Amino acid sequence: MMLAHQISVGNELLLGDTVNTNASWISQRLSEHGIRCVHVATVPDDKPAILAAIGFSLREADVTILTGGLGPTHDDITKTCLLEYFNVKMVSHEPTLDRIRRMFEARGIPFSPSNTAQADVPQNCDVLFNSQGTAPGMWFSEQGKVLIVLPGVPREMKHLMTDEVLPRLRALVGASTLHKQYLQLTGIGESTLSDLVIGDVSSFLKPGIELAYLPHPHGISLRITSYNGLAEDAARLKTHILSTAGQYVFSELPDIDLEQVVVELASERHTSIATAESCTGGWISNLITNVPGSSAVFKGSIVAYDNSVKQSLLDVPESVLMEHGAVSKQVALILAKSVAMKLGADIGISTTGIAGPSGGTETKPVGLVWIGFWSHDAHFAVQARFFRDRILNKERSAKVTLEIVRRQLLGIPGMPFDLKPESA
Repeated sequence: MMLAHQISVGNELLLGDTVNTNASWISQRLSEHGIRCVHVATVPDDKPAILAAIGFSLREADVTILTGGLGPTHDDITKTCLLEYFNVKMVSHEPTLDRIRRMFEARGIPFSPSNTAQADVPQNCDVLFNSQGTAPGMWFSEQGKVLIVLPGVPREMKHLMTDEVLPRLRALVGASTLHKQYLQLTGIGESTLSDLVIGDVSSFLKPGIELAYLPHPHGISLRITSYNGLAEDAARLKTHILSTAGQYVFSELPDIDLEQVVVELASERHTSIATAESCTGGWISNLITNVPGSSAVFKGSIVAYDNSVKQSLLDVPESVLMEHGAVSKQVALILAKSVAMKLGADIGISTTGIAGPSGGTETKPVGLVWIGFWSHDAHFAVQARFFRDRILNKERSAKVTLEIVRRQLLGIPGMPFDLKPESA
């Protein structure tokens, strides 16, 4: 298998001013083409550091992809480093220079010497024409090794990778021997999933078969990777996971969100949804309406943040608020049913809680959330306890609520994270 290194150049990456999203995106694209990225280095805008990284990677890897440092300012020194490393001269790439001139003329911007320098490239490279920006990409082939140099701007990098780099790499690699499968799960913790649900998978694992747990704040992605034609063995592992943890799997695609699954399920069942949100402040309705086609199932939302709105728009009695408080099972139940009735929905869902970081008490701490659900067949509320972080509480509340809806639509028994439903 062909091995790759990445070099990301830029002080802004090391200082944390810019998040290095390029590295993960490039690694994903390489793996899809049977190239395994085994090393990622982030280096400053410093000539010795850049030269050392290039030298190391060209010794150790078949393919090196370097991003960044190709701009027109004084701290963009990648091309200068390449001249020194290869001991070559700079030449002007006329098609790039013509494009830059036309672009500046069209915008009425003065053309400066630093802009002219953008079209300069080391004489030993193949130029990768950049139609999305001013800095061309470069392809170097030296003693059986490949060095690819790309702009750090994500839009430009992705354009050059997709249109120029990956077709060339496909020709070098031939048919890919790598196969990846994903399972997206929610409603269960990582340790519980691994130890108590999926269990020991050592009998499925062998050289060329890998299982990776990829936890994130709202769930877990499992990646099954197979090399060297072991797709059938990987399929057996996937079958085992689905047979033991299938109720938690909401998608077998890596780029599908839970809200998209909920909208699709509701649409297939001709089931409409309405939300009454207090602590989530419209987060759930925002997620749902981010999905194309959600208008077919989503009736609307009432963000009943203040108690007066809960009373006037959603018929929560003042006596219930006085006796149980806004953050309570009783209020969550009323909100869920009332919003469904008022908006004419088949399903009503609600959230009421203490998002934090202040406002909690000994009996109702920060992170306490009641989630209500109503349909013609079920009416219940669940109590959840999340974090001390306000945004995380809103995000987790929204995702758990959507998972409850998914389970109800599919008729899956039980609640996510073993929450206990309390009926009306």
